[in-house]
Amino acid sequence: MEKLRAIVLDCGLTEELKWRQPCYTLNESNVVIISGFKEYCLLGFFKGVLLKDPHQLLTRPGDHTQAGRQIRFNSIREIEEKESIVKAYIYEAIQVEKSGLRVKLKKTTDYQIPEELQSKLDEMPEFKAAFEALTPGRQRAYILHFSKPKQSKTREARVEKLIPQILEGKGLNDL
Repeated sequence: MEKLRAIVLDCGLTEELKWRQPCYTLNESNVVIISGFKEYCLLGFFKGVLLKDPHQLLTRPGDHTQAGRQIRFNSIREIEEKESIVKAYIYEAIQVEKSGLRVKLKKTTDYQIPEELQSKLDEMPEFKAAFEALTPGRQRAYILHFSKPKQSKTREARVEKLIPQILEGKGLNDL
């Protein structure tokens, strides 16, 4: 992580601490972040989907990630070997930020609401109001969570279980 930090700082970005991680910004806009895990560390690009990726290094952190992409490293040697390539990716990310390009994100309305959720929204006005009062990100998280099971009875059970949480205005992963 120290090696990645030195590389990013050499590219002229401002270092801040966000989400307990070293985050690097340009004019107060997030460009890259460094994260460490047991088996690897990574350099995450906030608008990575807009990068060209000629070396096929960028990966999508999750199935539903829209904008972010990351490069994972398993050793300091790997970081050292790819230093010039990593810098090229960072400089491209800086240019993307300077250009003002934005990622066109899917809206909550672009996601299909599972039948089991829709029936509860239709039959319980207070539940519908609470669901619609959630932030778009929280709504998407619930829609994706409820859509995942193949069986209707499992989807229905998930909706039933989380109705109280939604009525409290909490997101899927809120305590």
